Amino acid sequence: MPRINAAAALQISMLLFALPAQYFISQWYGTDSAERIQRTERLIAASWSISTRSYLSPDAWADRLKLWLSKTRTCLYVELLILHFRNWYYGENKTKSGDNEAKPHSYFAESTHVHSPKPEYIKFRVGQVIIHRRFGYSGVIVGWDVKANTPEEQLQLRYPPVKQDLKDTPHYRILINKANGFGKSSAYVREEEITVITGLEVYHPDMETYFSGYDGSKYIMQPWLKKLYPHD
Repeated sequence: MPRINAAAALQISMLLFALPAQYFISQWYGTDSAERIQRTERLIAASWSISTRSYLSPDAWADRLKLWLSKTRTCLYVELLILHFRNWYYGENKTKSGDNEAKPHSYFAESTHVHSPKPEYIKFRVGQVIIHRRFGYSGVIVGWDVKANTPEEQLQLRYPPVKQDLKDTPHYRILINKANGFGKSSAYVREEEITVITGLEVYHPDMETYFSGYDGSKYIMQPWLKKLYPHD
């Protein structure tokens, strides 16, 4: 049943009080009883006509029901959009069936293909806490590539001809510890630039997206991330 809003309630109240009010007015100002009866009859007819058009008409209630349903559908649509966004953001749909191949342009260790088998020369694992040897910031590994996977223009800038061999070494995506105040939220680094430490927790707004907890030596991967790195 559609809700009666404040405006509708006010109209009903006015209609309910209009009949007795006008009746008493007609009692005082009418010329005779016959005229008062006619005025009363006209008032009743007018009030009934307004009521049937506004509240006793199936068409009127149908219009109100349509409006209520349209508002309900809008709310449900918004809720579905929010749910879809949360599923996408937290990675719950990242490893659906048929999604085991790397997506195009998935750079910086963000590919959604399953990293299996894991090459023996990949030293570090997702969930391990690291320290950058040069810049000193700490962070946690959230992905790795067997070699640099960046857009070609960035690859050329980062690795000039004299350092071409470095692009073929393992690279890791790092969430940088906010406690360091480094000014960046993530980094993509070579294996030689980092070293693993234990007993240090990392603070970053995206930690719960990737990990469910910390066991003192490494972070525990969320199920969707564990599917991508089953050997880490």
